[in-house]
Amino acid sequence: MSSGVPVLLFKEGTSRNSGKEALKNNILAARTLAEMLKTSLGPKGLDKMLIDSFGDVTITNDGATIVKEMEIQHPAAKLLVEAAKAQDAEVGDGTTSAVVLSGLLLEKADALIDQNIHPTIVIDGFKKAFDKALEILPQIGTKINVSDLNAASTRDELRKIVYTTMSSKFLAEGKELEKIMDILIDAVTSIAEPLPTGGYNVSLDLIKIDKKKGGSIEDSTLVKGIVLDKEVVHPGMPRRVEKAKIAVLDAALEVEKPEISAKISITSPEQIKSFLDEEAKYLKDMVDKLASIGANVVICQKGIDDIAQHFLAKKGILAVRRVKRSDIEKLEKALGARIISSIKDATPEDLGYAELVEERKVGNDKMVFIEGAKNAKSVNILLRGSNDMALDEAERSINDALHSLRNILMEPIIIPGGGAVEIELAMRLREYARSVGGKEQLAIEAYADALEEIPMILAETAGMEPISSLMDLRARHAKGLVNSGVDAINGKIVDDMLSLNVVEPIRVKRQVLKSATEAATAVLKIDDLIAASQLKSSGGKGGAGGESGSGEGGEGAGMGGGMPSLS
Repeated sequence: MSSGVPVLLFKEGTSRNSGKEALKNNILAARTLAEMLKTSLGPKGLDKMLIDSFGDVTITNDGATIVKEMEIQHPAAKLLVEAAKAQDAEVGDGTTSAVVLSGLLLEKADALIDQNIHPTIVIDGFKKAFDKALEILPQIGTKINVSDLNAASTRDELRKIVYTTMSSKFLAEGKELEKIMDILIDAVTSIAEPLPTGGYNVSLDLIKIDKKKGGSIEDSTLVKGIVLDKEVVHPGMPRRVEKAKIAVLDAALEVEKPEISAKISITSPEQIKSFLDEEAKYLKDMVDKLASIGANVVICQKGIDDIAQHFLAKKGILAVRRVKRSDIEKLEKALGARIISSIKDATPEDLGYAELVEERKVGNDKMVFIEGAKNAKSVNILLRGSNDMALDEAERSINDALHSLRNILMEPIIIPGGGAVEIELAMRLREYARSVGGKEQLAIEAYADALEEIPMILAETAGMEPISSLMDLRARHAKGLVNSGVDAINGKIVDDMLSLNVVEPIRVKRQVLKSATEAATAVLKIDDLIAASQLKSSGGKGGAGGESGSGEGGEGAGMGGGMPSLS
């Protein structure tokens, strides 16, 4: 403005915050999100009730589900949401820990920035602390032997992992938990494939979960095969076939329409009859071909014509139609079948085998059970429960537990739970900080302080006194009790979390540290927040952000000024 003419760099309505103000707003937004999730951490963590714009209710304490359902708008808080999603995609567990830890790291960084320490120095200190923590983690871990998945000792180790993962979940106690634990271990061990480097590869895509309302969680079952949420298509077909030879089709058993529009001119009733007879012959030939290669069960991805159903029923063939593509692919693996795309080229080698195919009534619906598969490399968990919300939460818990089992089989090292690892890491990082010196020492110590907050939160959710619990833990770890942690179930500090079977895979903890550190450093790197004005709706007002921010700048302006709006 040297010549008295203002320079307009941005569009009208664009808001800009820079320097400390932008950084403080972003940190505050991220911390607010972490505060929300704090109370959901640990076995005594509380649930959140989330109601979406359609009025659908979700009750959960699963971190990934909470952040996905909350529809967060603030861009800095979205970075934490992305960290939670990355955690969920990579290891499937530890999402709440990742968000809470990143919030704690930002809280400690905020205090350092107030002391005029530059964010770049804080970021460098955090990265050094993170690298050192990854170096220390395997030293705290205990390698377990998973060479024989059917051995009782291996199953015991796997039960500990499932127990720790599910102790903070909906299925937290009693016979229900015992039954589900056995089902999950059987499911994972039956699809695990040894890796040449040691450990196992577990493709969780091969475990199908079906939910059916009715009964209780204890009525859930594992099927060494596949359950199809379909019924047999024709009343004249058998409802039970033993020693089934199964044709898995992705071709339709019907006369398909031509790709281009076509008209047929018919001049007499005889032509109609010959036309229908030809159609019936075409369908009969397809059914005859399937019968000639020995198929007594047909699973079809597409439709089955009424006439084809009649011919299949006459041949005594059980048929199911409109099966999902994902189920068709699982059937191919489970039954040792080949998917048939062209019926006229089908051979007996294309058929899969199962001991039993049977239609059964489950709740109010009929389902087709395919059991005793030739190659049980695909299994099905049939979940039962009293209502839809309970079933949804049970499925989320089971997914977390399955991921934990996969993680331990991929990298068979366990570490103690209950905050023991965090306290030990904090103690060793403080020693390391002294050797680094300078301002980075303060950042490494801040990282250690953030880690120590995790056992304090666990103690707090269990109704314990957090400060005295932390002092007690520090004293025990100083004596060399590396596995000492918070027994949140019984509300006390114990010397050895491993003896309580509270353990978790090292992969999960490593990913928690990675996700949290990356999210925190990403927020600390931002020193400018430039928000374009929100597109004006037909109502003509600037939007929700205009109320909390400066004027009618829309949502972006609301985020830039004043308190950050999370939703």
